[in-house]
Amino acid sequence: MQLTINGIDTRYVLDNEGGGPWLVFIHQLAGDLSVWDQMAGYFRNDFTVLRYDLRGHGETAVSPDPFTIDDLADDLAVLLDRLGAPSAHVVGLSIGAMVAQKFAINHADKVESLTVVGAPAFISEDARPTFAQRAASVRESGTASIVEATLDRWFTPEFRKAHPEVIEQIADTIAGTPAEGFARAAEAVGPFDARDKLASVRKRTLVVAGQHDVGTPHAASKVVADMVPGARFELLNAAHLSPVEESQRFSAILAGFMRDST
Repeated sequence: MQLTINGIDTRYVLDNEGGGPWLVFIHQLAGDLSVWDQMAGYFRNDFTVLRYDLRGHGETAVSPDPFTIDDLADDLAVLLDRLGAPSAHVVGLSIGAMVAQKFAINHADKVESLTVVGAPAFISEDARPTFAQRAASVRESGTASIVEATLDRWFTPEFRKAHPEVIEQIADTIAGTPAEGFARAAEAVGPFDARDKLASVRKRTLVVAGQHDVGTPHAASKVVADMVPGARFELLNAAHLSPVEESQRFSAILAGFMRDST
């Protein structure tokens, strides 16, 4: 399904068999809503599950202009309004978890709970050029050129060996991401910094990190948990995409957390 959100044709999928509270999943950089397929299947009997593609990812149009993580949070606010959702449990992964943090800060009235997966509270000054370099590299060589390096960051070698079918699907998603869509999103990640407002978040918060995540070390994720009053921190035996690599453990933790939130 498609809606035009802030001038961008946006794909979303709604699973509402249960007709319960709204639950939104936001995907990673160079990903799309399919990374949450398993979670949607798990939660759709008890929640109204919304997944969507960020600007320039999946089947959502590439933004003609630069944007910020705050802009992406505003996109979600408009999407929820258009779908008639007064509020939602918000779960984000990687860049999606940066969007989720900004959404909880800027649109607190629309948040039932916040789950931050594999994301820091800010991008450090020395790491910011990395995202500009990735944007430039992909503009020159395409997203297919970053598939192997990305998979190495996202999964442990053990998982890659044991689940080639999962790896193949995610590799195809990375390679299928429009170069300009990736580049603009990477440029939005570089300046991300939520530290000045995280202490203002008053909704129940869960932070999940991968023990083997080299892109976002778990110590960086724990900063989010330390800054949000009362936040819960969970460490999984996974790399960056812990909801995929440790899907059963992740779904159990999330289910328990949201039961406590409703």
